[in-house]
This record gives sequence, structure tokens and C-alpha cells, in this order.
Amino acid sequence: MKLAHLPLRVSIGAFILNSGLSKRNLEGGAAEGMHGMAVAAMPQLGQLEPARFAKLLSYSEIALGAALLAPFVPASLAGLGLTAFGAGLMQLYLKTPGMREPGSVRPTQQGTGFAKDIWLLGAGLTLVLEGLTHGRRHH
Repeated sequence: MKLAHLPLRVSIGAFILNSGLSKRNLEGGAAEGMHGMAVAAMPQLGQLEPARFAKLLSYSEIALGAALLAPFVPASLAGLGLTAFGAGLMQLYLKTPGMREPGSVRPTQQGTGFAKDIWLLGAGLTLVLEGLTHGRRHH
């Protein structure tokens, strides 16, 4: 891991790892609420039972957080995972009713919590692009 990536990877990795760990035991209404919101944005997730969805989301976040924290995981690989995760959150933001002002990408008060997750997408793309261009000379 490059020293310059350390602040980004540690801060985001620890945040996502903690989020995944906190979802490990979601059941009942909490799992159903999270699943319902995800299904509204991505209908194909309706094939999963809410408790199973919550477990898979938890495991995915734990794996992504650990990959970001692990110094042996290449920046481009960790960045791909983070980009996919951030893109999923942006899809949730864009497709969930009430998250945006009508006819706009500007968030409502309810949507601000999801709109701010654009930084995860940007950080992931930064890691991917840096990994792809590492070692190339620009003339």
C-alpha cells in the first residue's frame, strides 16, 4: 500500500468494516426495512429474504472494509470494490422516492445521508485510476 493511500484506505476501510460488523445480527423489522429500501432501487434483490439480504450486505461490507485496510490488497482491486459499493449507494439514492428534489439530483433532507456517499464512489475511482496509471510516464 502506498503511503499516500493510507489515510483514505484506513478511514474508509474502518468505517465500512464497522458498518458491516454492526449489521451482522440484523433481523425482523430492521432487516425488512433495509431490504425494502434496496428492493425499491434494485428490484432483483427481491429474490432474497430480508434476513439473508442483511447477512450478505454485512459480509460484503466486512470484506470490503478488510480489503481496504489490508496493505497487501492492490489499490486498483480495493478501488474496484469501493467503486461498486459507492455506485450501489448512488443507485439507491437516485431511485428511491423522496431522496431528491423533484426533477433534480439535489437531495432532500431525507436524501442527504445517501447523497453524501458520492465520496465513496469518488475515492474508489481514484484508487482504480491511480492503480491503472501507476508507473506510466506522461510526456
